[in-house]
Amino acid sequence: MLRTHKLGEADRIVVLMTAGRGKVRAVAKGVRKTKSRFGGRLEPPNRASLLLYQGRELDVVTQAETIEHYPALRDDLDRLTDAMSLVEAVDQVAQEGEPNAALYRMLIGALRTLAGAQARSPLLVAAFYWKLLALEGVAPVLDGCVRCGAGGAGQGPAEPATPVPLVSFDPVEGGALCRDHRRGTALEPGVLEVIRRIFGGDLAAVLHEPADRTTSAVAALATSALEAHLERRLRAVHLLSQG
Repeated sequence: MLRTHKLGEADRIVVLMTAGRGKVRAVAKGVRKTKSRFGGRLEPPNRASLLLYQGRELDVVTQAETIEHYPALRDDLDRLTDAMSLVEAVDQVAQEGEPNAALYRMLIGALRTLAGAQARSPLLVAAFYWKLLALEGVAPVLDGCVRCGAGGAGQGPAEPATPVPLVSFDPVEGGALCRDHRRGTALEPGVLEVIRRIFGGDLAAVLHEPADRTTSAVAALATSALEAHLERRLRAVHLLSQG
């Protein structure tokens, strides 16, 4: 489940992410009544198996069975907020009626990791956002200035003897920038390296990084980059910083 909202006096519209149909909107009739047979099965971020009657505009939920309800998330406000940050991002990216199995698998994997970890990772949501941008085809430029290509690693034989430092990151530009083209957010030491590790196959180790100034900067940049792509503010991810 991605989100729900009220409909009439007793019904609720539920927004679902599915493997085969992409995002789906459906009506759960009578779900807000005390004796509803659906109970709390249709609440985000639960995973459920649903039987839907396909309607002209909205499907109708006729049966619901819980597959995963992630109890560890319900008992921890910080983790629950992280979970809602994940589902909100997917809700914004997914398209109705357009299958996206990779996005579905990525969300399920992130929720399981969040619920199963012994300690909350300060970078799980950020890593998900960076990976989501890559899945959308807009991964950030990290190995050279996004404007001129100078600096960074991975330039091969053309790499200068003294690499040009990358000093800032701009979500609108789509990556890191050198001193001559700097704009956006100044880069803290180590931030680009952590982001490169997320994309480079070292995600498991990154998720065990302790909360510090670097992880906070990586998380803030991830949120800014995804919000720039979506052209809207994400609500859930900002809740903890406001608390």
